Amino acid sequence: MLDLYDKIAEASAAIRKVFPTTPKVGIILGTGLGGIVDEIEISATIDYADIPHFPTSTATSHRGRLVCGTLDGVPVIVMEGRFHMYEGYPLKQITLPVRVFKELGAELMVVSNACGGLNPYYTGGDIMVIEDQINLLGDNPLIGINDDRLGPRFPDMCEPYDQQWVDRVIAIGRKEEITVHKGVFVAVAGPNLETRAEYRFLRMIGADVVGMSTVPETIVAVHCGLKTVGLSVITDMCLPDSLKPSNVEEIIRTANEAAPKLVSLVRGIVSEANSVRVA
Repeated sequence: MLDLYDKIAEASAAIRKVFPTTPKVGIILGTGLGGIVDEIEISATIDYADIPHFPTSTATSHRGRLVCGTLDGVPVIVMEGRFHMYEGYPLKQITLPVRVFKELGAELMVVSNACGGLNPYYTGGDIMVIEDQINLLGDNPLIGINDDRLGPRFPDMCEPYDQQWVDRVIAIGRKEEITVHKGVFVAVAGPNLETRAEYRFLRMIGADVVGMSTVPETIVAVHCGLKTVGLSVITDMCLPDSLKPSNVEEIIRTANEAAPKLVSLVRGIVSEANSVRVA
């Protein structure tokens, strides 16, 4: 049975066969956030099923392919659809693409998600840049024997999201006339949404938004030395005293409506990543 190091090598080799260019930025797109792909000058697309050891995305609105090319002249590699713990995959497999980004030479990871808003000052369609995170998944992708070739046994998490990039994203938002909040993302396992009592608890412990992804990928990015920018699109408000049943179609529609703002921010991030020293 192959160990994680060998799986990363095999997946990376398969991608290099069709996209030999070294990507500057790796991007993970969440629910309803595939609009950035339309802006990419595509060199190659690879279905996840054709990449060794990649899972298959089963989530609603997730295309399930890797898009390789350039965005405004900058080499990028984009996951059009991601994997979640609620799909039944172990976190080591869910986060394999992050390690592949690193192996392919990416210096920055941009991870996006659709999420529920807990902060009453937010509203549906708003965008938040993640400055910190809370892991309530009940699992961690680093559990098990550590391979020192991939990262340290006890990675420090005092700054999972690079604070210089948090400031840069807010500045990009101002330039593009996009309001960007700054806050804390909490990850839960799902797939059910939370109860009123759970929303109260999550807000009480300091979370501004809640979702079912992103945290495992960011933990692994820290472990392997990949700087991370996190962007959350708030698709519905989860205020316990005025809670209404959620509608998946409405959530996806809100994400799609917010997509142009996300595209502008990602383009700004990629452009800046090409002009500043990332690592």
